[in-house]
Amino acid sequence: MLRRVIGNVAVRRHFQRALSSKSGGNGKPSDVSAAVDSMLLRSLKEHYLEVSKMTPPPKVTPPSPFEILKGSLEGTGAVLKKSVGNEEISLFVMRLAHGGDEEDDDGINQLFLHVAVSKPNQAESLHFLCGLYPDALGIHSVSMRPKLEDLELSDDPARYTGPSFEELDEKMRDVFHSFLEERGVNESLFPFLQAWLYVKDHRNLLRWFKSVGTYVHENPSAENNA
Repeated sequence: MLRRVIGNVAVRRHFQRALSSKSGGNGKPSDVSAAVDSMLLRSLKEHYLEVSKMTPPPKVTPPSPFEILKGSLEGTGAVLKKSVGNEEISLFVMRLAHGGDEEDDDGINQLFLHVAVSKPNQAESLHFLCGLYPDALGIHSVSMRPKLEDLELSDDPARYTGPSFEELDEKMRDVFHSFLEERGVNESLFPFLQAWLYVKDHRNLLRWFKSVGTYVHENPSAENNA
């Protein structure tokens, strides 16, 4: 639904027809600009109201003992965290792909999951980059990296981060999967993270409509046409 709102072809055609009719007459360029600004403000408001009325997904709780980090919806930091012995496990998530045959209009069916396993008094953590699906978790890479505060990975080209996961033998790959499974990192996380991403996308889209509308409203051409 969120993608349909953004990609509304009828809205784009409406802008194009209005702009063409203005350009073909005797209107001044400033009149054309004011008319387009006014239409854009109206469209932004309509879509903001439409998105704000969307029904949120049912509330889902993460598997215990993972805890939701306060403020995670507003930033790029970890979403979930838990402690296992002397380890702290942090989960970062984002969409694995936008569009494609495996993702329908109203669902997020594949996620990018970044798992950081850290220990006290150690500057580096063990990092797993994974693909998370409703029925499976696949590891793409394993590396040692500095501890993260947010999902920003900037590799030093000269730094060796480890072999490709597919280059490891099958037994080692299976053990790494068991390593995550023992720490509760598996497909059981998908329902919560899917719902969490939907809410985050929803908030980001509302914020985008509002910020663009505020910017355009401060344009004198829109005010002169009001």
